[in-house]
Amino acid sequence: MKKSRIVLFAFCVALLSSCGQEQKGETKAPEAAVIAVEATTANLTNSYPAEIKGKQDAEIRPMVSGFITKLHVDEGAQVRKGQVLFTIDQVQYKAAVETAKAAVATAKAAVSTQELTTTNKRKLNAKGIISDFDLQMAENQLEQAKAQLAQANAQLINAKNNLSYTEVTSPTDGVVGQIPYRLGSLVSPSMVTPMTTIAETSEIYAYFSMNEREILKLAKQQGNQNILKDMAKVQLQLIDGSMYPDSGRVETLTGVVDPTTKAMSMRALFPNKDNLLRSGYTGNVVFPNVLTDIFIIPQSATTEIQDKKFVFVVQPDNTIKTTEVQVYHLNDGKSYYVTSGLNAGDKIVVEGVQALRDGQSITPITLAEKEAKYQQALKDQKEGNIESAFKK
Repeated sequence: MKKSRIVLFAFCVALLSSCGQEQKGETKAPEAAVIAVEATTANLTNSYPAEIKGKQDAEIRPMVSGFITKLHVDEGAQVRKGQVLFTIDQVQYKAAVETAKAAVATAKAAVSTQELTTTNKRKLNAKGIISDFDLQMAENQLEQAKAQLAQANAQLINAKNNLSYTEVTSPTDGVVGQIPYRLGSLVSPSMVTPMTTIAETSEIYAYFSMNEREILKLAKQQGNQNILKDMAKVQLQLIDGSMYPDSGRVETLTGVVDPTTKAMSMRALFPNKDNLLRSGYTGNVVFPNVLTDIFIIPQSATTEIQDKKFVFVVQPDNTIKTTEVQVYHLNDGKSYYVTSGLNAGDKIVVEGVQALRDGQSITPITLAEKEAKYQQALKDQKEGNIESAFKK
């Protein structure tokens, strides 16, 4: 016990002696880690949530009523324009065609008969055997027969069209969607739910919105008439985080700002040659955003006062000066992209800035030196060198 007290007493004496020596000399300025900033280029991106749709989503609806007698495709099938999708019961429509053909034949015979009658009456009228009235009546009956023939022909065309409508075809190349109606289902032109939907996906649209502030910025940079023309190619980030291999282009921009969201709707077109994308997918439209001649600094180097950001710039005499900087509105959560307020070669304090004040003197050290001292302190603590571990 006595020996332990002697060791403790000696340690205290040494510690007091060290403090006394520091008080006799000048107080050393606190050390602060600094970095020198250099102008660089940052390749940033802006992303916007998007809804993906086929270039054309065609609802398939029947032109005639009847029961489905055959399904030629299944859901998800690739189809071509004009390919038959469904067949509706054709019996009544084939019968209607035959009836119309018979009506045409009857009307043609009536026209032929009336032409003979009219020709004969023209000869009789020329000889004065019948009056002009009788001839005119014959002429009128001929015109009536011809009109009935035209009507019969029209009914035949309509009957043939109705028969053709019993084979429901695809209006475009694409992919078959859900089929709610199956074999034996009764369908009609007035039904609410379509027989299916054909999504044309050789190219797809990605719909997204951009707020009015960003639209205004683009308009100022590129000229209001050239926003879409000069807009860089965009990428598509899929729901799993991967990037779609083909780039797209922005095609349309609505002319009205949504009063609720204060955003404008935009549409980008992407090729889909491998049919990877399907109508109804979601993702993010990604815009490239290249910043040149900017300075990247850690966020720990800044202080904020009334929405303004400041850094401490080291002066030639190792004092620090509070300097306001302008930063880009996007960041990665760790660094800021400074667009103005700094010059190449400026040294700024990057850690512990909350404890510093304008005009204060510091002892600048590099981040590597600070890390080395920190690691040495950890080593001293581990080895029991208490005095050197806590020495400033």
